[in-house]
Amino acid sequence: MRDYTVVFTQSARKELERLPQASARRILQVIERLSTDPRPAGVRKLQGTDDLWRLRVGDYRIVYAVEDANQLVDVRVIRHRKDAYR
Repeated sequence: MRDYTVVFTQSARKELERLPQASARRILQVIERLSTDPRPAGVRKLQGTDDLWRLRVGDYRIVYAVEDANQLVDVRVIRHRKDAYR
């Protein structure tokens, strides 16, 4: 099976850069694993959307889209859980 390519929206990249270094490192490790398994255990599909998935990493949430046809994982949001769905 071919690995998926992981891309970030510009806003997700900025959100990641603003996080504490330890949290950012942990989140990046989880995001890297999405390239081999875009729907790991614990991932949830967001209700009311066709293609958005949510992954929990401590107090942070990663919201991303998966395009199986293009083998692409598009990271859209990386935020603290209290702000993730606004």
